[in-house]
Amino acid sequence: MSPALALRPSTRIYPRVRHAIPEIEWPTFADDVDAIIELKKRRNAVILAHNYQTPEIFHGVADIVGDSLALAREATQVEADVIVLAGVHFMAETAKLLNPSKTVLIPDTGAGCSLADSVTPADVRLLRQTHPGVPIVTYVNTSAAVKAESDICCTSGNAKAVVESLGVERVIMLPDEYLAKNIAAETHVKIIAWTGHCEVHERFSAEEVRQLRENYPGVVVLAHPECPPEVVAEADFAGSTAAMSSYVATKRPPRVMLLTECSMSDNVATDYPGLEFIRPCNLCPHMKRITLGNIRHALETMQHEVTIDPGIAARARLAVERMLAVR
Repeated sequence: MSPALALRPSTRIYPRVRHAIPEIEWPTFADDVDAIIELKKRRNAVILAHNYQTPEIFHGVADIVGDSLALAREATQVEADVIVLAGVHFMAETAKLLNPSKTVLIPDTGAGCSLADSVTPADVRLLRQTHPGVPIVTYVNTSAAVKAESDICCTSGNAKAVVESLGVERVIMLPDEYLAKNIAAETHVKIIAWTGHCEVHERFSAEEVRQLRENYPGVVVLAHPECPPEVVAEADFAGSTAAMSSYVATKRPPRVMLLTECSMSDNVATDYPGLEFIRPCNLCPHMKRITLGNIRHALETMQHEVTIDPGIAARARLAVERMLAVR
């Protein structure tokens, strides 16, 4: 290797991802990685990447990584002028809510979410009329306009704590029906659920889990709470992507299966190459719209900037801040 090549940032980064990306493929990413690193310095920018991003983004160019809750918390600490959100649109909106004076970019405006698309502000207002006085807990997988109609937000990692923090007998929880039902099984609070589903997690089935256990004896199954309740019942552990990562880090199961988006397994396996990961892979088409190429383009052109109507933003920010205050 020439001295010049050895000094390239992408060359120094490759050891982080060598267990996930073959060496022969890395040169196809290297130019974008080098350019992004330089552009971050020039723009005073940071990249926030969700756990479902591919390894070349998650381990290659991201500055802050995590689940929705971690990204929301970390967004409040960002000092850079520009935030690039390597994730879906509601995550970029949340970053903007918490950093109204900063420029927030999303590399592809088409990176949406089936959950966010399943409920509208009008739906939330109708729920209030139907269930007067019942607090509305809104999953962060929603638009800012929907958050603005709610009392408090939650993530999969803190949903139970948020529900119980309200000190009431009943709450409305939207839009994820399965998350609501899984949390309802863990608390005495009655939960009125909406009927939205994640197009990634709803595809897992209990029968599939049983078959995989038969095919891979001894496998430890970790499920995301957006999975159907019968799938969660078949798992050894259920929790957010951060909780699943923590479980692997502390328990070190020799053979493990994560019932969530494909890239999550790739990213965790990169940190624990000695473990065997069984991958019943379901891809999120929205997350996969984010690439190194369009992250680079976003920083080169300062597109696409996320903006939120100030009236909506003020009310939505309050719901997010109430969530962040729950410990």
